Amino acid sequence: MSRSIHFYLFLVVLLFLSACQPKDSLNPVGQYEVNEEFSGGSLTTFDFGENAFGHSAPDLNFEQENAFVVGNSFFRSNWTTAPASASARDGLGPIFNSSSCGACHPKDGRSAPPSSFGEPLNGLLIRLSGANGKPDPIYGGQLQDKAILGKKPEAKVGVRYLEISGTYTDGTKYSLRKPSYHFSEWAYGNIENGFLFSPRVGNQLAGVGLLEAIDESSILANADINDYDNDGISGKPNYVLDELRKNIVLGRFGWKSNQPNLLQQTAGAFNGDIGITSSVFMKDHTTSFQTDLKDVPNGGEPEISDKNLNDVVFYLQTLSVPARREFRNLNVLKGKLLFCKIQCASCHIPSFKTGSFHDIETLRNQTIRPYTDLLLHDMGEELADNRPDFEADGKEWRTTPLWGVGMIKTVNGHTFLLHDGRARNIEEAILWHGGEAERSKQSFMDLSKVDRDNLFKFLESL
Repeated sequence: MSRSIHFYLFLVVLLFLSACQPKDSLNPVGQYEVNEEFSGGSLTTFDFGENAFGHSAPDLNFEQENAFVVGNSFFRSNWTTAPASASARDGLGPIFNSSSCGACHPKDGRSAPPSSFGEPLNGLLIRLSGANGKPDPIYGGQLQDKAILGKKPEAKVGVRYLEISGTYTDGTKYSLRKPSYHFSEWAYGNIENGFLFSPRVGNQLAGVGLLEAIDESSILANADINDYDNDGISGKPNYVLDELRKNIVLGRFGWKSNQPNLLQQTAGAFNGDIGITSSVFMKDHTTSFQTDLKDVPNGGEPEISDKNLNDVVFYLQTLSVPARREFRNLNVLKGKLLFCKIQCASCHIPSFKTGSFHDIETLRNQTIRPYTDLLLHDMGEELADNRPDFEADGKEWRTTPLWGVGMIKTVNGHTFLLHDGRARNIEEAILWHGGEAERSKQSFMDLSKVDRDNLFKFLESL
């Protein structure tokens, strides 16, 4: 390639970078952002192996390092039925989805959905409600598909996939798989007619403490519920119940931003997924209709102590984020420009600065690149679960952070994405976008194959 063509490409890259980023964020030659590789600020790890999601923040003191290790142990270890000799880890169930946090977040990463009908829902759970949006009176707000010895799971769930074909503007063919869910063997009576359900896959956890450390005002600054700027994007905050403070606060965790902080998110997962009570959720998740579960011994009141729960929360709060790879690569830079040009960055906002007042000092004042706005967006009918969750309606989902998405295959051995894992890769995840993202999806479909591949290279570098 001639020198003049190289220079032309350089000018094109610089032009788009100037349009998509503040000029003072560029390095002297304008090809990439200064410190762009530090996705998690100082909480960035350069381990690109299978343990990339599991590193602690640097500069923890001795007490904090101990809390991280203990929290890691309680996160990964299996809980057992009560009574047990290991009394700090007994009280499983009596009905549950998994026996450990790590079973749904393997290596602090992402679960895969069942690949065929009849395969267990390991790492995928089903949220439930009646047609009125409230928890089902018999089965509660979440289906438990496993049970301790001598007891029955609430139901069995099978997943089938229908292939749906489509064509890009340039004539290239693609295929998507649409899941359908089949429920059987309801153990405690028929569920009410018209019940609502929502499949949810366990997501990767790297950097969640940094998301918690973003000031509320920084999140709300990107909200535009009425789309006053007429860009078709109307980010909406969810406001949810803080169980300890007993008031309504901003949600930021979970697929629909239905949890306000990592303490409640973690305590809720212990309760709903494993059947472990805590000082946040003292009541077991069984309902009054499940009378044969009332005679099961518990593992204490509560079953996880505040000390151990707080250590798990600290562990999650101080998980590092994998660094960017190949961020200087020309094709990656082209893909980054396209990401901006087709307005993906309107919801997947590249960067934030964390606030100054988090309890953990190392989380404060960090420039991070999570590629999310932590807000709800209408994603269209095809991704709708039709189940409301606080102020999120049945078509709205929180913008998923993209940092670490390119490391899921290395850490977890697959590339399944979206809330139910239906997308087999990044390409399919984009093609499922609708609603507020319909315009961006169509722009993506209009790209040439070379441009699409460059966009994938950029996303895989995150």
